[in-house]
Amino acid sequence: MHGTPCVAGGQTGTVNEQFDDRGRYRLYCLRVPEGTTSTIAGTAGTSGAANGTGVNARFWEPRGIAVDAVGNLYVADTKNYIIRKITPGGVVTTFAGTARSIGSADGTGANASFWQPRGIAVDAVGNLYVADTNNYIIRKITPGGVVTTIAGTAGTSGSADGTGANASFSNPNGITVDSAGNLYVADTYNHAIRKVTPGGVVTTFAGTAGTSGSADGTGTNARFDLPYGITVDSAGNLYVADTNNHAIRKVTPGGVVTTIAGGFSMPYGITVDSAGNLYVANTNNHTIRKITPGGVVTTIAGTAGSTGSADGTGTNASFDHPHGITVDPAGNLYVADTNNHSIRLLL
Repeated sequence: MHGTPCVAGGQTGTVNEQFDDRGRYRLYCLRVPEGTTSTIAGTAGTSGAANGTGVNARFWEPRGIAVDAVGNLYVADTKNYIIRKITPGGVVTTFAGTARSIGSADGTGANASFWQPRGIAVDAVGNLYVADTNNYIIRKITPGGVVTTIAGTAGTSGSADGTGANASFSNPNGITVDSAGNLYVADTYNHAIRKVTPGGVVTTFAGTAGTSGSADGTGTNARFDLPYGITVDSAGNLYVADTNNHAIRKVTPGGVVTTIAGGFSMPYGITVDSAGNLYVANTNNHTIRKITPGGVVTTIAGTAGSTGSADGTGTNASFDHPHGITVDPAGNLYVADTNNHSIRLLL
């Protein structure tokens, strides 16, 4: 419970605890300055797969992170080959897969298996979608924990469009879902953005498989270079962390690709809030950046070039190769701080 978001007097804070003058244990909401980073799960420098509450839980290089409508977090715990769940109270459990067990089996809960899953997204009814990177497939997990493969064939890398198992991917990383249930995948080693309809039909939406570059343009005339992160706004615009181009790209619903910001260092994660602000995990700079709808870029947490695990406000906080980032409806950011094996909260 300690450190999770709460609201007091209309301002966001975190839950804290104390004993009152009668020795009674009480929880209260401590208002903290905007831009304050705290650690809500895992312990920096300590990898593992233990379930537990807050800093008693362990992760191993978590990368993808997503939040559902009621505030549960889901984490692609990459080196543990599992999907984790974190409740609003900070309780961490293993939602699907078995720690350190590589595979591609469909099934329920621990009977399913993954191979270095990296991207994760959640839809409006609580279904999860996972870019199971080293299996080259896209998985679905129901709220009941049932895992199925909806596109691609495990162990088969490629760039084929098609339906279900007839389609293929090459190390897909980022994944997002729009309001109509369409998935968009940053198909990293294909340098392309793929679309997966609710019926499992896979097409190439932007970029050309096997051809890297940085060209703006429409559909297959555009070029990317190892895109990793992807997110979608309420109007259906996609935003891509085009990692090897050190840039952020926008893709309209019509497939028009433009570059909206540069000057990053290997950005991996990206998310968008309800006001259209973008937040980027600028991985090799160890910072969190914000891009306004007007294109103004600022650093809101961490110091470029400086690694660490310190909690604090603004540049007093530090990260170590953060990858995943997501935002809840209240505007709170959650970061998968990969090399710190921890999940951070940025108010």
